Amino acid sequence: MPELSRPLPEGREVSSDDAAAVNALRSAVMRLSRRLKHQRVDESLSPTEMSVLGTLFRCGSATPGELARKEHVQPPSMTRIVAMLEAKGLVRLEPHPDDRRQKVVTQTEQAEAMLEESRRKRNAWLAELASGLDEDEWAKVRAAAPVLEKLAQL
Repeated sequence: MPELSRPLPEGREVSSDDAAAVNALRSAVMRLSRRLKHQRVDESLSPTEMSVLGTLFRCGSATPGELARKEHVQPPSMTRIVAMLEAKGLVRLEPHPDDRRQKVVTQTEQAEAMLEESRRKRNAWLAELASGLDEDEWAKVRAAAPVLEKLAQL
């Protein structure tokens, strides 16, 4: 049974079926993620830069420190990422409404359009890939999607 590095709630043990499912899920998600990353609209952006733009789209404007926490990177790294995105015209820095020492990062219309095109391209690729699924498999995908979304947010 594969080892799980995070303890489970008190009294809960990992069954061999659960451990096997976790292992299969991890492997499948990683392979699918790698393949989706190749379906990019703008090859000049790194996956991290795309992720920051996606976070701004989902969560709205944020300080570089807030973005660093959401993206699980160190603040100096986020400062560099924001500077690169600003140089490419994809974000703008505005004064913080309550703290003059800080800036707020906001995505531009150019970034919104690029994200929308990227989403469209990736969705089309994934839909084409999934066209080979039968109705029972599609039902399982529809049922699993909210659970996977929840896992992604934890």
